[in-house]
Order: sequence, then structure tokens, then C-alpha cells
Amino acid sequence: ENCPNLKLICILATGYNVVDCKAAAEHSVTVCNVPGYSTNSVAQFTFALLLELCHHAGLHSDSVHSGDWSACPDFCYWKTPQMELFGKTIGIIGYGAIGQAVAKIANAFGMKVLAYSRTHYPEHSYVDLDTLLAESDIVSLHCPLFPETAGMINTETISKMKDGAILLNTARGGLIKEQALADALKSGKLRGAAVDVVSAEPMKADNPLLKTRKCIITPHIAWTPVE
Repeated sequence: ENCPNLKLICILATGYNVVDCKAAAEHSVTVCNVPGYSTNSVAQFTFALLLELCHHAGLHSDSVHSGDWSACPDFCYWKTPQMELFGKTIGIIGYGAIGQAVAKIANAFGMKVLAYSRTHYPEHSYVDLDTLLAESDIVSLHCPLFPETAGMINTETISKMKDGAILLNTARGGLIKEQALADALKSGKLRGAAVDVVSAEPMKADNPLLKTRKCIITPHIAWTPVE
């Protein structure tokens, strides 16, 4: 309304949930985004988060540097349970370019892939959301933030997940009800979580995910490799 000559809004990113697309359409304003620039880097970062949850390599390196291995009577030790990905099931919510790139990496690890998406590709293993939540050891979010996906990970949907499952989010923070996730981590319902995005960015100091060490949080950097 304040820009009567506006014809185009171009978002220099993939996500366009920051634009009121309905209002833009009503004013005949075209909205464009850049959908492909970070596909491989986000898929790579998804597994960086997952592998950190599996092994806590950073924690163990800090322990070694602090002298724990030098003082250890045995040839090895571990401070957290270690987890192997081979044979595990990963459920991918949102099966666009990034979701499919994650699936390729998962296949290389010998994982079973389940997918839930509004678009179906017949060559892939599609299931409904309840089946994905119930059967997946790891659930990874790769869908856009729309009104119908906002808060889709909540107390009810978490209750349908396996006990001890892992949740990953490199998509949009608003997909998750963060207090529900924090509660599930505190209760032990979920083994761990890792998120590169939160509901309000920069992150608010009172975000409930900051209160649990079972959640790895990175500052929206999955898209940032120099390549």
C-alpha cells in the first residue's frame, strides 16, 4: 500500500515466509526466491548435526585436551553413549531438493529412508506423517514454513515418535513448538535434538531450548560455506 509502483519482491534466499504472498498477489506484485544455492551445504550440515549427536566429537576432543586421556588407565574411554547410523531409519519431512540430498547421504550410511511431502515422487518411499513419526529413529525437517506446517512438531506429534528418537531442524524454527521439544528432551522421550534455526532470530534469551544440553543449537549457518 505504501509502494504503489512496486512490481517485484525478490528474496535472496530460499525461504519466502517473510513475505505476505497473499497481499502481494492482491497487488499484482511478483514474488521470487533463490531455491537452489544452498542445497548441498544444508544437507551436509544436517549430517554434521546428526553425527555430533551420535558421537559428541567436540566434547571428547575438549576432554582429551583437558588431560582426561593422559590420565586414563585404559586405551580409550567415552563420555556419552555412541550411536551407529547403519540400519537406522531416518524420516524426512519435506522432500524437495534438500530433503532428497539428505536422503542420498543417508543411503550412503546404510540407513532406511522414509519421506513425507506434499509432492510425491513414485521412486521414493512415501508414508503418512504418523507412520513416519512412529517408525523413524531420526526425524529431519526440510519443509517450508507455511500456516499448515507452523508448529507441526508439538506435544501431540512428539508423543507419536519413538522413545529415544532424534529430531533435526535445518529448515525453519517455526515448524517446532519449542517448549514441547524442551519438555520431551527433559523427560527423556527424545534422545537429543539439533537445530540450526529457532522461532525468533536472533535467538531470544528466554528460549526454552537454551535450558537443555540435549539440544545442539547453531546460529543459522547451514547455508554459509564459502563455496
